[in-house]
Order: sequence, then structure tokens, then C-alpha cells
Amino acid sequence: MADLEYTVADGIGTILLNRPHRKNAFTHEMIEQWAEILVGARTDPDVRVIVLTGAGDAFCSGVDLGSGSMSGERPTPLQRKQHLSEHIHRIPFALEDLDKPVIAGINGVAVGAGMDMALMCDMRIIARSARLSEGYIRVGLVPGDGGCYYLPRLVGHAKALELLLTGDFIDAEEAARLGIANHVVDDDELPAAVTRLARKLADAPPIAVRTIKRAVYQSARSDLRTALDLISSHMAVVTSTQDSAEALAAFREQRPGSYAGH
Repeated sequence: MADLEYTVADGIGTILLNRPHRKNAFTHEMIEQWAEILVGARTDPDVRVIVLTGAGDAFCSGVDLGSGSMSGERPTPLQRKQHLSEHIHRIPFALEDLDKPVIAGINGVAVGAGMDMALMCDMRIIARSARLSEGYIRVGLVPGDGGCYYLPRLVGHAKALELLLTGDFIDAEEAARLGIANHVVDDDELPAAVTRLARKLADAPPIAVRTIKRAVYQSARSDLRTALDLISSHMAVVTSTQDSAEALAAFREQRPGSYAGH
């Protein structure tokens, strides 16, 4: 079986980190495949939602330091920077370009880069037994893939600094209290809970879904006047689509809508 598996079914693309014997620590090859999947999903009409999860009893324990280009001789500062900027950073950049919702289903531990990969997603559903830690400080490192960017935007600067500087673990309930988790569910309910949310989003009008996601992130970087100007343009485009007319008709007729993405 592949270390990273990707399947598409009924509008839902699922990325499975599949190295349970290594707590789904990712390799260089997995990163390359992962980034290519996200880039392809952006324009794939068969994909409306992306789900990211891990096999076995872990979500992701971060980078596998003993694999491939991550092992061997100590890299130079330039090599280390290039490894991040030319490989690892492809994931957050691809996600930034992807205006389709991305859901992380977090089972078990999410540590270091594994936690950051979850933070990059738009929503997170967490199993009750899961534990999360930034962890870098414990091995004398800094978050190389975006933890210092994503975590403060979810939990605020003070709490983010505490988690980053201590490497402390938090449980699922604390993750929910801090706003990291959208939902906490029993371990055996995680796959079904993730599928329910993904199914609900995949069944919604895709142009409206993608536009709402885009507007939320655009607004976070804009002043009020700019955000309202953008959303007025978005509204004008969305209401001109066949899917918008179908959604209104379905609402009036109290039936599920059928959307083609145009």
C-alpha cells in the first residue's frame, strides 16, 4: 500500500496519510505527492471538498527525520531553507490557492508539523482521545511550515506563544475550547462525523461554497470597505449562475438541489 493514498468519490477527495507504523510521519516523497494532489484538486470538477486524515491510531507525528533527504549528513543552512521553501511550503501555498473546503479528521496524535498540517485546513474534527502539540521547542527547533502563522490566528497570540514555547500537549476538549476544533467526537465516530460534514459541503452549491471560502480569507486581510466591495462583486457573479437559480428553486420547492458547478 502507498504511504499516501488519494481517492475521490461523490465530490469528496480524501487524502490518507498511510504510515501507521511511523505514526504517519511524512516523507519527502509524500510531500511531493500531497502538493500535487492539492494543485490538481483546485481545478478538478469532480472534487468539491477535501478530507485529510491518518491511518491507524495517529493523525501525523510530523516529518520523518530518518527518511530520504531528511536523513544522512547535516544539511547546510541553505539546504535546510531550500528544503522548506521548495518542498514543505508547497503544501500551505497550494492550500492558499484552493478555494474548496478542506477538513482535517484528527485521530490520535498530531505533533509538530503534523499539528501544523491540521491547522492549515479550514476545519478540524477531532477524536476525543487525540492529543496535539507543536513540539518543536522540545527538540530545539522552530515551526518550519507555518505554525507561527496559523496558530495565533486561531487561538490568539498569547495562547499561541504558550503552546509554541512550551510544546505542551492539549487534549481534544481543550482544542475545542481554544477554537482549534470545530467538533469533538468519540473515536469510533470520527470517520462518520467527518463524512457527514464533507457530504453536507459537497452537496451545497459549489460556486457559492468556493466564493464564501474565498471571501472569508480575503476579508481577514482587508479593511471593511474593501471587503464589502469584494463581496458585492462576488454576489453579482454568484447570482448570475445556474446553480444559484437551482438553489432558490430547490428551497422554494423544499427538495434537495442538483448542482453542476455553473
